[in-house]
Amino acid sequence: MPTPQENSLFVEQASCLFLRNVQDVSKNQQLKIMFLVTGATGALGRRIVREIRQQEKPVRAFVRLASRYSELENRGAEIFIGDLKQDKDIKKACQGVQYIISSHGTGGDVQAVHYRANIELIDCAKEAGVQHFVFLSVLGVDRGYEDSPVFKAKREVEKYLQNSGLNYTILRPAGFASSLLPLAERFRETGLYLLIGDGKNRTSVVSTDDLAKIAADSPTVEGARNQILPVGGPDVLTRDDIPRIFGRLFNREPTVINPPLVVFDGLRNALGLLNPQAQKDLGTLRVLLGNEYFCTPEQVQNLESIYGMRMESLESFLRRNLSV
Repeated sequence: MPTPQENSLFVEQASCLFLRNVQDVSKNQQLKIMFLVTGATGALGRRIVREIRQQEKPVRAFVRLASRYSELENRGAEIFIGDLKQDKDIKKACQGVQYIISSHGTGGDVQAVHYRANIELIDCAKEAGVQHFVFLSVLGVDRGYEDSPVFKAKREVEKYLQNSGLNYTILRPAGFASSLLPLAERFRETGLYLLIGDGKNRTSVVSTDDLAKIAADSPTVEGARNQILPVGGPDVLTRDDIPRIFGRLFNREPTVINPPLVVFDGLRNALGLLNPQAQKDLGTLRVLLGNEYFCTPEQVQNLESIYGMRMESLESFLRRNLSV
């Protein structure tokens, strides 16, 4: 009969073997997970890819041939070169994918890129058996702004996704903090800040890094499943708070140039006489300049509770990214 010491050794070896098998199964399951990120070279998309790779998960980055994607490749992302205006490219990109994060949409043809490409992406996701679809929308998309083709397109995509039968998370962010980085650099050099319209309009500028983490985590966070979530920073700011923050960062008094919206409208209308399409394209900018986009403290607290994180302030984001 085996001695007590031999029994103890056998139990220890069996336990180690069991734990190793569990770890191998877990690792194999993780390897089966594949994210697809569209808009992967944009300010948000590349941060989403970076976040996923930092979590050591595989990700396929949908990029255009003319874009700069070497950083994504160096991080270990699988590069898929394609065109979101081509259905065959979308279908091929979705093969073998479990999670899709749609973060494309800056510029381009609104009908083709913001709307039709997302509809095709949702259809292909269903066909491919995708487990979760994350759509980056925009705060205020449900207010019915007829002058903004982008807002209208995103709202229609939201409704289509909700009725698709897919598990989804729709994120409605306020303005991206990363969009202010070039303005901050210009302020550093000149001390000037252009503020068109009412400086007292409120905003909840969101750290683009926080938004990327939220997007990357959404497929596996139970509280985010089949939810529409406003996403904003922890502080409700007025638009004229932004040059004051710049002033603190660079220790200089801001010179704010503040033309009223009527000036923008006049220039837009004049442009419309020469180029009607350009006038329509400026509709989204007009909507953004003329309205408020902010999250309530309760909405931010709910977001932090769901994702187990603290949202970063605009000033903290700028200091970190500008090294000041």
